[in-house]
Amino acid sequence: MDKPYDSLDQHFNLPQIRSVGAERPLQWLRMGWNDMRENLAASLSYGVILAAIGYLILSYAADKPYLFMAAISGFMLVGPIAAAGLYEISRHHEKGEKVSFAASVRGLVRSADGLAMFGAFLAIALIAWERISAILFALFYRGEVSNVTNFVSGILGSGDNLYFLAAYVVVGAVLAIVVFTLSAIAIPMVLDRDTDTITAAMTSLRAVQTNFDTMMLWALLIVVLVGIGFATMMIGMAVLLPLVGHATWHAYRDVVR
Repeated sequence: MDKPYDSLDQHFNLPQIRSVGAERPLQWLRMGWNDMRENLAASLSYGVILAAIGYLILSYAADKPYLFMAAISGFMLVGPIAAAGLYEISRHHEKGEKVSFAASVRGLVRSADGLAMFGAFLAIALIAWERISAILFALFYRGEVSNVTNFVSGILGSGDNLYFLAAYVVVGAVLAIVVFTLSAIAIPMVLDRDTDTITAAMTSLRAVQTNFDTMMLWALLIVVLVGIGFATMMIGMAVLLPLVGHATWHAYRDVVR
């Protein structure tokens, strides 16, 4: 009898998925570093622009703790679509071609419909998380919320907000896993094969299912690297975002035949 995911593959005409080892995420980062080094100006252009946008968002939300927390976690939710230009750079680099920042942006037009659909999905996820975050604050948080400093001290210095912390982490983790599962390699696939959004999302789902431990390790590495970017007041993000973006292209190429 066919396994359920075999039927899924046949119904959506999905490409075959490779099973890869747990050491591969570090290799993806090494290959991503090489892509960034060989296309430094274009890659860092994306990094600086995205880091600047992130800094402006966090500055706006600095006196709105619930929005500040939602912005940090939401930044990771929309990261896959924000890095689309970096995938385009890696796609050309794989062919031995160098591409400028402007040329990589123009290259996105080829897959504009698929990118727009996936962007809409990620935007809905981001809006939903912002609303859920506000609800969790209203239901569970006890203490001052006038600024981020009071919020952090309220979390770390008091046992009154353990329920809030648990609920926030659990709900946020569930949403993040769902979004990661459907988008881990989907947007590079849209750019590479000009496929539809559903097929790309289902392929990403199968890739995560087949390589669950490896992909969860990859997700953890992304969280750590992006966290370092936030800890450096977005300065490190100018380098770390291009690195993760290029590495994601290699993750896609590694797991999808």
